[in-house]
This record gives sequence, structure tokens and C-alpha cells, in this order.
Amino acid sequence: MTDFPSYDLDTAPQAAKPFLEKSQKAFGRLPGLHKVMAGAPGLLDVYQQAHAAFQNSSLDKDELTVVWQAINVEHGCHYCVPAHTGIANMMGVDPALSEALRNEAPLGNDALEALRTFTLAMVRQRGEVSEAQLAAFYAAGYGPQQVLEVILGISQKVMSNYVNHIAQTPVDEVMQKFAWEKKSDQAA
Repeated sequence: MTDFPSYDLDTAPQAAKPFLEKSQKAFGRLPGLHKVMAGAPGLLDVYQQAHAAFQNSSLDKDELTVVWQAINVEHGCHYCVPAHTGIANMMGVDPALSEALRNEAPLGNDALEALRTFTLAMVRQRGEVSEAQLAAFYAAGYGPQQVLEVILGISQKVMSNYVNHIAQTPVDEVMQKFAWEKKSDQAA
């Protein structure tokens, strides 16, 4: 693939510098994804806004992790699966949940399984879910707000997963201990 530039605070386009400074402050480092996204400052800006909005949704830390990782695994994102494993650890998510998501194994929680199933249906069917799929999601305790929040999470992950596929973003050193590869070529 084409070699995509990776920027830092000194080399980034001027318009991207405030967003990289925000990343540096939030993470104590510049994530590789953000360094690549800095090549299109508007993308990094919208990505950061989507990330913050999704974190401030009605979904709790386990539910956020389910949505993020269901999408990351489905898309086979070599960068985001390890990154969100580390993020889940920092958020205090049970490592067993992270491992189940990474390995596409049962989650052991009906509501979280319904969330993963619905998220994957939205991704695979490009938002064209059936009434039965929506009813099953609602029966698990979710509602229209969570449908919209899943769409927000998908939007965030499409940005990051696609950038990482195209740019072949190296996994950040701090996240390399969570390295991951998709078990099959079944990505959507």
C-alpha cells in the first residue's frame, strides 16, 4: 500500500496541531492512529468528537467495549483491537469480556450478547436491520436511543478501522502486548 505519513507536533499541518495537542494531553502520548489522521485535520477533529460523544452516551464501559470491539473484530482491525483491549483495561472492564470479544466467543451476558448481535447486524447489513432484529434488541433492555448510539459507535470505528487498513498503522508500543490477528478472512 501507499506509504501514509505519520505526523508529530512539529511536522503536522498547522490545522492539525491543536487536535494532536488534545491527544497528547488525553493519552500522555500521540497514538499512531491520530498521527496518521493528522494528515486530514478535519478527520482527526471529527474522530475525536465522535469518540468523546460515544463515551458520553448512555452506554456503560462494558457496553462501549462491546460495540467498539465487535466492530473492530468484524473489520479485522489489527490496530484497534489491541488499542481497545488496552482502553478496556484502563476503564476497568473485566478482561474475560475483552478476551471473549477478541475471540468471537460467547460473552456470558444476555444483554451484552444482544448488543453485540445488534451491532454486528447494523454493520453487516449496513443499517438495514429487520423488525425482528430491532425487537430482539429492545427485548434485551435497549431502546431507540441506544440504536442511535450504536450508529455513533459504528461511525467512529469506520473512521479508525478504515484509516488503519489503508495506512497500515503500526500498533503503538504500549499496546503491542495486546497484539491480535483475525482468525478468519470473514471480515465484512
